[in-house]
Amino acid sequence: MTKVGVSGAAGRMGKLVAETIAYATGFDLVAAFDPNGAGKTVGGVAVATTPEVMLDADVVVEFTVPDAVMDNLRNWQTMGRHAVVGTSGFDETRIAEVEGFWRSDAGNCLIVPNFSIGAVVMMRLAEMAAPHFDAAEVIEMHHDRKADAPSGTAIATAQRIAAASSGQNREVESKELVTGARGATVDDVSVHAVRLPGLVAHQSVMLGGMGETLTIRHDTTDRQAFMPGVVLAVRKVSELPMPVTVGLDSLLGL
Repeated sequence: MTKVGVSGAAGRMGKLVAETIAYATGFDLVAAFDPNGAGKTVGGVAVATTPEVMLDADVVVEFTVPDAVMDNLRNWQTMGRHAVVGTSGFDETRIAEVEGFWRSDAGNCLIVPNFSIGAVVMMRLAEMAAPHFDAAEVIEMHHDRKADAPSGTAIATAQRIAAASSGQNREVESKELVTGARGATVDDVSVHAVRLPGLVAHQSVMLGGMGETLTIRHDTTDRQAFMPGVVLAVRKVSELPMPVTVGLDSLLGL
């Protein structure tokens, strides 16, 4: 039986993760942590406001906010816990920072830009297609309460496209008449972020070449879509060969 704690347990995703773990076979939800969760209960466990509660867990699932996640990870590393990270905002700089302080003799840390199985497949398809097209752009769309932009999934997708291709080749790089009209760039790949009420999580990758385009799109219509990936990550994090791993790809055989 794997003992699991959830960090950020009072948030929307943290609460859903806690409830999923509480009823999943082979897991025991033993701890819930959230500085803003005093007096709340999730998955049958009282939410603690101090991180020491995670000493009871084997694996900590981290679903907090970008401003808090690095300090939390240092806590879980010091405690020797395995960590599964769903907090967004992990670019190459942040990943390198985690790799710098996460000791190999501690538990493993799995950083997951997106727990949706469909989103992982979408990123892999974009990576496969990238070498065969001149250029690509990423358009991600999320609900208006998302704390960061662009999403971790969009950043990871752009990085993988850039690594798989020989650069972005366009006839003209348009001059912006309004700052930001062309979006941001991640490794020279344009990334656009939309925030609107009514959305959950959606992403399109558009690739263009001579006389044709290819669009790869993934839509999440319910946050339950992330739960199979969370369960898989918690089951497998202790078996990973490296102290810090990014993405579910290796767990899915991609």
